[in-house]
Amino acid sequence: MTDATRTVTVRVPATTANLGPGFDTLGLALSLYDELTVTALPEPGLEVIVEGVGADDVPRDATNLVVSSIAYVYNAVGQPLPGLRLHAINGIPHGRGLGSSGAAVVSGIVAARSLLEGIVDISSADLLRIATEIEGHPDNVAPSLFGGLTIAWLDEQGPQYKKLIVHRGVSPVVFVPSFTMSTKLARSLQPESVPHQDAIFNVSRSALLIAALTQSPELMMAATEDKLHQSYRAAAMPETDALVRMLRAEGFAAVVSGAGPSVLVLADGPGQRAIAAELVERHAASPWRAFMLAVDVKGATVRE
Repeated sequence: MTDATRTVTVRVPATTANLGPGFDTLGLALSLYDELTVTALPEPGLEVIVEGVGADDVPRDATNLVVSSIAYVYNAVGQPLPGLRLHAINGIPHGRGLGSSGAAVVSGIVAARSLLEGIVDISSADLLRIATEIEGHPDNVAPSLFGGLTIAWLDEQGPQYKKLIVHRGVSPVVFVPSFTMSTKLARSLQPESVPHQDAIFNVSRSALLIAALTQSPELMMAATEDKLHQSYRAAAMPETDALVRMLRAEGFAAVVSGAGPSVLVLADGPGQRAIAAELVERHAASPWRAFMLAVDVKGATVRE
């Protein structure tokens, strides 16, 4: 039986996936966070308190993604779900391509593991597998769980990841609009197949991007070129497409963050990203909020 007196607090970073050419493979954890405090109650029941970004739109019942993720873990390990009291303070914008749903899933499963500590042993590999089962893809949940730059893939054993340390010269800035984008819609715009030359192009750029992010930030412009997904989604996000094109024309390594509509710039130092922010403020046709962020290296953290 779960310790009914146990309370855990989980902090989970935002993520940006794809990074241009690394479609469904590369992800980066960013220093923007959701915080969740969960208490296991001795009696059945559910209490959900939500503050911060998107609070008015978040369900307060069992359909809440954090709650359902906790329940998924308990069911997966054959343990009865206790009563729960949740207090979420959200800092990650919803529906903007910054991994908010992945962060909710990770918050729930990491909290569940902590509540079940001493009762059931859940490994890091188990967490990644469960998160991928819920979320559908490992490229957002891997950096959210483990931090840093992650390469994620699937094999016969399930989802796998490799964490890399990002070069200290890389300075991310994310431009977040007021409008949202459905990940499901964005995915529906992808073709079933792509030209052979486009596939080769993205393989080369993805390999180059690993080098740029870990060793040679001066290669970032070439390394962030893409022919697999951004152009196909551009018509659904014209403001995003226009901003990416404008920034790249000015020499900034701009890409769509995740499924969009936010735009990520991987600048070569804090000074360059400040110039990018000034450029967007002066010239963008619609308003964008600039988030000057660091790479989060810890991933999901827990305290009791």
